[in-house]
Amino acid sequence: MTNRVYIFDTTLRDGEQSPGCSMNTSEKLRMARKLVELGVDVLEAGFPIASDGDFEAVDRVSREFPSASVAALARACALDVERAAKALEAARRPRIHTFIATSDIHLKYKLRKSRQQVIEEAVAAVELARRYAEDVEFSAEDAARTDPAYLAEVCRAVVAAGARTVNLPDTVGYSVPDEFAALIREMVAVLGDSAIVSVHCHDDLGLAVANSIAAIRAGARQVECTINGIGERAGNCSLEEVVMILKTRRDVLPYETGIVTEELFPASQLLSQLISFGVQPNKAIVGRNAFAHEAGIHQDGYLKEKTTYEIIEPKSVGVPEGKLVLGKHSGRHALKKRLEDLGYELDRDEIEEVYQRFTALADRKKGVLDEEIVELIPEARRRAQAAVNE
Repeated sequence: MTNRVYIFDTTLRDGEQSPGCSMNTSEKLRMARKLVELGVDVLEAGFPIASDGDFEAVDRVSREFPSASVAALARACALDVERAAKALEAARRPRIHTFIATSDIHLKYKLRKSRQQVIEEAVAAVELARRYAEDVEFSAEDAARTDPAYLAEVCRAVVAAGARTVNLPDTVGYSVPDEFAALIREMVAVLGDSAIVSVHCHDDLGLAVANSIAAIRAGARQVECTINGIGERAGNCSLEEVVMILKTRRDVLPYETGIVTEELFPASQLLSQLISFGVQPNKAIVGRNAFAHEAGIHQDGYLKEKTTYEIIEPKSVGVPEGKLVLGKHSGRHALKKRLEDLGYELDRDEIEEVYQRFTALADRKKGVLDEEIVELIPEARRRAQAAVNE
């Protein structure tokens, strides 16, 4: 089995359909350009049947990025599949991504269909999609809550019908890593080398990335994810997190992606500009605090050797450099370094005076600006000189 993991980006489809994340065609094209630069393997550009805007976005992305593998989503019905195929007409590397739910709870309450009906509709959709595109992906919606024996039956049937990729989503973020890995391992054994097994994990319990990593170890070779982890409800598996886990921990996760990691932070920043919100400050990899250090003990170690507190080189994800944040937890070492960076050479007594005044100020604020530190210097020097004169 190859160790290459394919990154299927659904920022423009699943991500974009969540509250506050909608993008017009122009914005989707800007984001698509960055995703191509990032090196995603498949770019899911929209759900053509959903709206004229989504249809246009898939068509425009296909035309403007001919080197990209562009996917369009379609429910397992003829109208959807044909609409997706129409939107992908200009694509050189089209992928039709068709889906239907397979869990009993979805069959009973949402679809009101039997297991046999679902298999028949899934097969028919894949067969129709293959008339328009060689690259067809099938997704068993809510696979994580589907009876494994029935899921195996569905998987075999859609691959026999022509699907090259079988996606097994944890649609509602219900699974836990060991459980999800066991399901993926079983389906990988069922399909062998007849199709790539993919996963699409949601973050309702905060386990989307953990479940995706567990699935890779169990044999999945495609991960569906989004920039900044945006998506329905609590979001999707975060692209930047899963990619950097694989890159940083190759000692235990010997897998490769084609992602240009230096483009991760720029991609995150662009998405934040295009939608109505950014990422939380402590977001892994791309949050503004991801490479920031405030605690004095951390700052001291960082200044002596960065790897004491940084496991990722900031530049490797497109962040210019780590930074020391001066606040009430900062130590003398970090303050001295900041003063030097600002062009001030102070002796030990002067630094001590600045430090005492700095901590008093920091106790009253959530952060101290460089100009506020500079303002402390004259009085600190005066006091230090007065102490010497005494």
